[in-house]
Amino acid sequence: MSNLKMPEVEQSVLSRRDDIVAALRAIVPGEGVIATEREMKPYESDGLTAYRQIPMVVVLPDTTEQVSRVLRYCYDNGIRVVPRGSGTSLSGGALPLADGVLLGMGKFNRVREIDYENRAAIVEPGVTNLAITKAVEDEGFYYAPDPSSQIACSIGGNIAENSGGVHCLKYGLTTNNVLGCEIVLITGEIVRIGGKHLDAGGYDLLGIITGSEGLLGVVTEVTVRILRKPETARALLVGFPTSEDGGDCVAKIIGAGIIPGGMEMMDAPAIRAAEDFLHCGYPLDVEALLIVELDGPEAECTHLMTRVEAIARGCNASVIKASQSEEERLLFWAGRKAAFPAVGRISPDYYCMDGTIPRAKLPLVLQRMREMSEKHGLRVANVFHAGDGNLHPLILYDANKPGELERAEAFGSDILRLCVEVGGVLTGEHGVGVEKRDLMPAMFNDIDLAQQQRLKCAFDEKGLLNPGKVFPTLHRCAELGRMHVHAGKVAFPDLPRF
Repeated sequence: MSNLKMPEVEQSVLSRRDDIVAALRAIVPGEGVIATEREMKPYESDGLTAYRQIPMVVVLPDTTEQVSRVLRYCYDNGIRVVPRGSGTSLSGGALPLADGVLLGMGKFNRVREIDYENRAAIVEPGVTNLAITKAVEDEGFYYAPDPSSQIACSIGGNIAENSGGVHCLKYGLTTNNVLGCEIVLITGEIVRIGGKHLDAGGYDLLGIITGSEGLLGVVTEVTVRILRKPETARALLVGFPTSEDGGDCVAKIIGAGIIPGGMEMMDAPAIRAAEDFLHCGYPLDVEALLIVELDGPEAECTHLMTRVEAIARGCNASVIKASQSEEERLLFWAGRKAAFPAVGRISPDYYCMDGTIPRAKLPLVLQRMREMSEKHGLRVANVFHAGDGNLHPLILYDANKPGELERAEAFGSDILRLCVEVGGVLTGEHGVGVEKRDLMPAMFNDIDLAQQQRLKCAFDEKGLLNPGKVFPTLHRCAELGRMHVHAGKVAFPDLPRF
């Protein structure tokens, strides 16, 4: 990851910049086009701030027709486009291109329709994740996926990365809660997929779009599933003397056939950081902390809490504390959801990783990460969506110290390779972007990658949408149709890193 490369800059496009800006202003008038370097500065990176690039121009449409016209213009003129939501991506998925249009979707921020009878809401992609729940909670409904950044991240970005959250174990990721999309293809064509119905016939195009990281089209409308709030929800704080004990407890809870509403794990550095930050009542004399939430009918919750407590005691739990009120339950979760900013108080910088492993491998992976921490000479604070094996190690470093960023990246690469080694995958919900792009061959061979790129070609034959992301080697679509292994490689020049 230290030698991040992006597509060669098209000088012919840059030489036409003034004409391109004028054409875009004709499509999106007023303040819809930003073209000065100073004003484009906020768009130079997303949540992966180690890599930055000022875009050629920023366009902020507010209608689907404008998006369609912008994309058609770019298609006709061979101009690359990088879609952007709220910019909270942690994998560089919205990293701009020096010769590309950055298409910001922040003005698409309206809730268009709420249909309680069909348990669906139609929203624009710039609506924040939490805003969907806020819009329906007075009627006793909510939107299940709840990433830690839900106060800021947009639903369009959630679709791009297939985001999850602390309750994804029982209620699923974004892909399990999106019913339909309106998308605009690079040709400007407007396509509708799915709707308020739960299932659609034919190919699972909605499944293809969800998690496609802006490579296939631009989402302009989303139909999401909303759920009734559970009758009862209670949370348990369970502390363990070792992380291995905590990992063993996770596996045994799932193995017993219990599916909690959420099950999160934190190690000692993350526990202390969160407790110092929010004072949630976390025990400080444990090495691992599980937050296990049971929801549903009250009798079911009471029964399952008893079973989880018994399993935890059998795994050497030293602390077991049950929430006694809704306020206390939310406080338990507040510390976990604030783990990222809390860790920011104990280190000048941190690098947030994202990989997924089989649950039973959690004790082994934790042990190996401790060994890696010593090898690289960097601390790590661990928070996990433990129930579904999604890891979020936070590697602590100081970017002002020469070589520490490179060591942090090397540490992160080792963690991701370990995830694949034990039978897991490179990402759970942050996406591949540019962060994990060059690690894709650790998981896929040349034929796998070529097949994936053929799918992109079906949507974007010129390779104009978000190029340089996900795939470690670019191929021209015409060549992909003929090849069996790598051919027609396109070079990636170095991208400036800060």
